[in-house]
Amino acid sequence: MDELQQPSSQVSPEILSGEVQVNVPHAHGTFLEVFGVFARLGMTSFGGPIAHLGYFRQELVVRRKWVDEQSYADLLALCQFLPGPSSSQMGIALGMTRAGLWGGLAAWLGFTLPSAVALTLFAYVTTDMHGVLQAGWLHGLLVAAVAVVAQAVWGMANIFCPDRFRATMAILAAIAILLWPVSVVQILILLVGGLVGWRFLRKVDTVKPVALPLAISHRLAIVAWSVFLVLIFGLPLAHLFIPNQGLALFDTFFRVGSLVFGGGHVVLPLLQREVVPVGWVTNNQFLAGYAAAQAIPGPLFTFSAFLGAVSKPAPNGWLGAFIALVAIFLPSFLVVIGTLPFWNRLRAIESFQAALRGINAAVVGILLAALYQPIWTSAIHTPVDFGLALIAFALLVIWKAPPWVIVVLAAVLGAGVSLL
Repeated sequence: MDELQQPSSQVSPEILSGEVQVNVPHAHGTFLEVFGVFARLGMTSFGGPIAHLGYFRQELVVRRKWVDEQSYADLLALCQFLPGPSSSQMGIALGMTRAGLWGGLAAWLGFTLPSAVALTLFAYVTTDMHGVLQAGWLHGLLVAAVAVVAQAVWGMANIFCPDRFRATMAILAAIAILLWPVSVVQILILLVGGLVGWRFLRKVDTVKPVALPLAISHRLAIVAWSVFLVLIFGLPLAHLFIPNQGLALFDTFFRVGSLVFGGGHVVLPLLQREVVPVGWVTNNQFLAGYAAAQAIPGPLFTFSAFLGAVSKPAPNGWLGAFIALVAIFLPSFLVVIGTLPFWNRLRAIESFQAALRGINAAVVGILLAALYQPIWTSAIHTPVDFGLALIAFALLVIWKAPPWVIVVLAAVLGAGVSLL
């Protein structure tokens, strides 16, 4: 429990004699507070991982002010680099800044459980979801996601692309990812953005970042990375010598969660190749579960709970859902815990700040591309859709309505329009 103890002072990072000195402020939230906030987000955050980042920003930066815009953008840049579901990792990191390790667990539980429970129940009830993707209320939720992501992109662009140089970087990044929409290209874009920032953005916005309350020891970080490496290499070897279906299930989902960058829809082809050819899940079951995952809020990685519940042979049902869900998210916990203790120190180095400016501009471009594909293209098909998106955007930006109001209104209007 030593890792949960909080430092007693708050001092801005300084560079003294070539060394960065960082005293970390208190993380002053509670488990229940973080769980409550993220549970509401888990029940209202429709639209996929990019939309989730917009919901997080609106709730935790704009409304609750848990972190400032710069810290949010820096954490976002970090999570874009790490393997696993970026929005869930962002939630875990934000929870840790609020209430330490327990806050990270609370954020994950709150954001993940609503959709995980819903998909597990769906696995018990039925696998026939014919026509759900055409439901009017669901289409309204997709339109709401357009407004949420547009607001997030607009707000971040104003802050992190304040000059022509960085605005141009964002546009070029958006074009690149639209032309080559694969995770490797996204990583390359972020690397190039960091190199360009390191070379050309050293003399702008030289403001010391606010130290995040990340009270995690370096020892715990090293343990987390060690566990990650042992599991990623050890589980396949253990499976070779121990023919146990529970172990095989855990190995498969842990490996998928470790090797996917960006999360969301990127994980689907990997999961399909892992569970369908071996006969654990039929292709019809896989497609039905995917349709159900699209219809509910929260992280798409909770699709793993459905797959674990319907998989054959045993363990399946609730136990299979639990094994698959824990296994696919565990890598995210390990890499976030293993990285965050070094984050304040890195952020305080001037050359690293310059690289982050370039990375943040590239992230804005990636979000801009995601606003178009898949969010805009999956939601805006008619002038009525565009009008509904404008109404949602105006309520968010002009009238400052909370996102959950937009979600409910868009679902009702979408259902109403479908009946006309």
